[in-house]
Amino acid sequence: MEMEFKLFLLILSVLFFALNMGGSNIAPAFAALYGAKIIKHKAAVLWFTLFVFLGGILLGFNVVKTLGNEMIPATHMSFDVVLIILISSAMGLFIANILKVPEATSWTTVFAISGVGLALERLNYGIYLKILPFWIILPLLSFVSTFYLYKKIYPPSQANLHLYQKLFSNQGKVKALALLSSFYIAFAAGTNNVANAVGPLAGAGLVDPLKGLAIVGLLFGLGGLVFGQRIMTTVGQEIVPLGLISASLINLVTASLLIFASVLGIPQSLVQLQALSVMAIGAIKHERHIMTQTVSRRIFLTWAITPTLAFISGFVLTKVFIGR
Repeated sequence: MEMEFKLFLLILSVLFFALNMGGSNIAPAFAALYGAKIIKHKAAVLWFTLFVFLGGILLGFNVVKTLGNEMIPATHMSFDVVLIILISSAMGLFIANILKVPEATSWTTVFAISGVGLALERLNYGIYLKILPFWIILPLLSFVSTFYLYKKIYPPSQANLHLYQKLFSNQGKVKALALLSSFYIAFAAGTNNVANAVGPLAGAGLVDPLKGLAIVGLLFGLGGLVFGQRIMTTVGQEIVPLGLISASLINLVTASLLIFASVLGIPQSLVQLQALSVMAIGAIKHERHIMTQTVSRRIFLTWAITPTLAFISGFVLTKVFIGR
C-alpha cells in the first residue's frame, strides 16, 4: 500500500513538474508573437508542443545523463530520492508560475538535486566545474552576441538604410521569420529543459530515456495550455513589447546557445539566456527601465528565491524521510 501511494505521488509529481515547466517555457518561445497578436494562445501551444517534443527526442539525451547519474551516482538514485527531487523542483517552479514569472527551470532542478545529494553525502562536486562556467559564460555570450548583432541594424543610419527598405517591403517574410525563430527556440527548449524531469527518472532506471523524453515533451504542451497564457502576457506585454525583428534575433541567439549547451550535456536556463538578450536590446535603445521596473525586479527576486527553496526542500526532505 505504501509503495502504491509513492508511485501515485511520483506520477503526480512528474505531471505537475512537466506542466509547470511547459507553462514557463512557452513564454520565451511565443511571447513576442502573442503580445503582437500574431498568434493565438492555442495555436502557440500546438506548435510549442510539436517542437519541444522533437527537440527532446533528438537532442535531449546528454542533459538526461548529466542530471540522472553525474550529479548523484546512479547507484544512489533510488525511487525515494527521485520523488524528493521532483517534488522539490516542482514546488519552486509552481511558485514562479503563480507569480506569473518565467522560471529558470534548470537552476531549480540542479539546486534540488544538490540539496538531496548533500543530504546523502553523495554529491559529485566535480560536476559543478563543468556546469558553473557555462552558467556564467553563456548568458554573457547571449548579451554580447545580441548587442553586437542588433547594433548592426539599430539605430537607423545611412549604412543600414537598405535593410529597413527591405524590411518594410517584405512584412510577410518578417512575420514568417519571427514564426520560424519561435519554432527554433521551442525545439531548443526541448533539447534541454525536458531532461529536468526525465533525468532523475532515467538515472533511477524508472523510465527509458527516449520514452521519458517523448512523454514529458507532450506534457510540456499541456502545461503551455494551462499556464502559458498568463506568463506570455507578462513577458510579451508587461516587460518590453519587442518588435518582430528584435524578437527573432533574440530567439536565434538564445536557441543556438541553448542547443550548444544541450549537446555538451549542460542543464542551462533558457529564460535567463533570453533575459540577457532582451537586456542587450534595451541597452542599445537606452531603455534602462527594463532593469528597474516592478516586473523585472519580481523576476530577478523569483530567480533567487525558488532555486534556494528547491535546495532547502531537497535537503530537508531527504534528511527526514531517507537519512543517511
